[in-house]
Amino acid sequence: MTNTIRRPDEDGAPRRPDEGHAPRRPDGDSAPYRPDQDGAPHKPDGDGAPRRPDEGHAPHEPDGDGAPRARPLRLLRGVAYAALPAECVLFVLLLAGVRIPEGALLAGELLVLGVLGVELGVFLRLRRRGLSAREALGELVPEVVLRLVGHELRLLVSLVRWVGRRADGVAGTGGVFPYARDQAALMYGFAFVCAVETVGMSYLLADWPLVHAVFLVLDVYTVLFVLGLHAASATRPHTLTGDVLRVRQAAHVDVRVPVGRIAAVRRESLFSHEKKEGELNLAVGSRTSVTIELTEPVDAPRLLGAPRPVRLIRLHADEPKALYDALTRARTGPSPSPGPLPTA
Repeated sequence: MTNTIRRPDEDGAPRRPDEGHAPRRPDGDSAPYRPDQDGAPHKPDGDGAPRRPDEGHAPHEPDGDGAPRARPLRLLRGVAYAALPAECVLFVLLLAGVRIPEGALLAGELLVLGVLGVELGVFLRLRRRGLSAREALGELVPEVVLRLVGHELRLLVSLVRWVGRRADGVAGTGGVFPYARDQAALMYGFAFVCAVETVGMSYLLADWPLVHAVFLVLDVYTVLFVLGLHAASATRPHTLTGDVLRVRQAAHVDVRVPVGRIAAVRRESLFSHEKKEGELNLAVGSRTSVTIELTEPVDAPRLLGAPRPVRLIRLHADEPKALYDALTRARTGPSPSPGPLPTA
């Protein structure tokens, strides 16, 4: 029979080996090791090695109620990406005359309505947390989709403004400089060609109702798109307000240039423009008439939101001399008064 030797404590009572001693470090170090050392207790892996809380797992950023925010939003986006194309397929099948069971139609409609309802609830919840409308919408919809939809909406709004002869963003400005006059004939020609194509395709596809309907929608929208490009150029001119020059082109370029960053302004007509880093060429009818050099770059985002710092801007104006004179006055400022003339 083997007896376990117990070392008595100072009070004379025997002490077991697992009492009163801090556990040893698993790496063989003789210094005592406490589980709460270095933070939270270490949970061993399957091989017995301790694992820190920050190893192997990415921490989740909790919401105000403690639930991770990214995972539900990703799940909601995934459901929306699956539901909306399915709804488009059902719509095309209905146009083609395919009989679809009523249960499938009802399920599809309920799914789309449910997704829209949940997204509306999440949108309102994000708004209550202090996010702006665009920031909350950006959490639900990818940035690329937002920018493309925004571009199309600006074109349609520009058509309405064009018909009503109402320019955008010109109230309270010190100078308005249109630039769409030289492209009008070209854009009207494009629109006429697209309209002729619409009539021709409608005649050729009259025996295929589904294909005829699809091409008719595409052709009509193409005509509206071309007219919208010209309408956006006509209703969104360059403006000068105080010490900020707002440079625009149609519905896809909107850059604010502080006058204090303008190093030089030149009137020069150019008809060929090579693409270079740091340069922004806003040609109208392949022509630019004013060149602006900057001391510091400004950001001119691309259509899908990619940053584009530029230090040289070439643009066109119907009256380039008026734009040049306005920028010159804004840069130099009024001359100081010399005061009263000396008397004898």
